[in-house]
Amino acid sequence: MKQENIFLWGRFTLREALLLGFCATFIVLTRAALRIHFSLPGHSMFFLIFFLLMARGCVPKIGASTLVGIVAGLVCMMLGMTKMGPLVIANFILPAIVIDIAGAIYPPLPTRYLACLLAGILASLCKALTGIGLDLLLGLETEIIVQHIILTSVGSACFGAAGSLLVPSVIRRLQANRLIPST
Repeated sequence: MKQENIFLWGRFTLREALLLGFCATFIVLTRAALRIHFSLPGHSMFFLIFFLLMARGCVPKIGASTLVGIVAGLVCMMLGMTKMGPLVIANFILPAIVIDIAGAIYPPLPTRYLACLLAGILASLCKALTGIGLDLLLGLETEIIVQHIILTSVGSACFGAAGSLLVPSVIRRLQANRLIPST
């Protein structure tokens, strides 16, 4: 029996840490590629939710998505990829925590379409919390905050749902080819 060394919080092996690092890198790269303004609110949630759920599917341990969210958020903040400054970290961590909680409640989450859809929508809606916080810090009127949150939440939920529906087929294909462990 081969013994694996445990790294990162005493939970992840080097292989798992590399997989999580790749997911965080892809989130940052897609965020950089989508800096083109499409005038579609929430379009960046497509790849964020996809790669957070992929992280949970490739490394089925509690904290996998959260670690990816922390790393991606810190890198985006350090690269200055947003107008929000340090608040951008919350845009990555809150959806990641929701996905980790959903994965803890329902372990086969990444292989089930309905579970991925629900987790993707809930995680996308969590981004609205940072939007509310930022709008309140700016001192906007309540009517404007409500309109802004409704518009961005609907867009985020639609794109997050679309991104989450791609995950089960990719995870099943990776498991069928024995590239990741089957659950």
